[in-house]
Amino acid sequence: MAASGTALAGLVAFGLFGVGCSSGGTGTRDEGPAGSQPVAQITPQPSPSGTTPPVRRVDAVRLLKSDPKVGERVREGLKPCAGKAYPIDTSYGSMTGGRTADVVVNVMSCADSVSVGTYVYRADDDGSYKNVFAAEVPAVYGTIDRGDLVVTTQVYGSKDPLASPSGSEVVTYRWASDRFTEHDRVHNDFSRAVEGTDGDLPVQSEPVEPEPDPEPADEPAQPGRN
Repeated sequence: MAASGTALAGLVAFGLFGVGCSSGGTGTRDEGPAGSQPVAQITPQPSPSGTTPPVRRVDAVRLLKSDPKVGERVREGLKPCAGKAYPIDTSYGSMTGGRTADVVVNVMSCADSVSVGTYVYRADDDGSYKNVFAAEVPAVYGTIDRGDLVVTTQVYGSKDPLASPSGSEVVTYRWASDRFTEHDRVHNDFSRAVEGTDGDLPVQSEPVEPEPDPEPADEPAQPGRN
């Protein structure tokens, strides 16, 4: 009986040792199915749609006429060209970091469609608009380019016709310290070598192929024979 008890205790110890090795060898996969504990899930947050502020349409004509920074000459010439259409181009975009898109207004003349003034308006928190940039020179035009204000001015000489300027100045402005500051300037000189019309250019003649040399006659020509 003592021997049997000793053998039985040895078998129990061996069984416990085998169970321990089995659970430690394969980790949690030997512990059965997972429990019913809820698993924490991360709800994906919607990414922002972009940093472009919302666009709020403005009455550009009313904005210009009520702006004291607009020159009297531009204000007096601000009239419809045909019917009720005013010679105004309006662009919206983000340049100053405001909550609402900035507004660029270009005013042109009805007679020759040349821009006479460029203005930039920034929206305040109360909904009103403030003039933060103005340029009133002939043939000036402002655009928005990737968050910068780009102002192009045609350069004319004393004898240049309106349709043929001598060059242009392209100035890039960036918003800093609550105002636009010049960031880059490019000057272009236009060539005068191709100003003539098609009638002034020399006429290009068609190439003429040389005639082949006459083949030698088999018999010399005899006088008196036709």
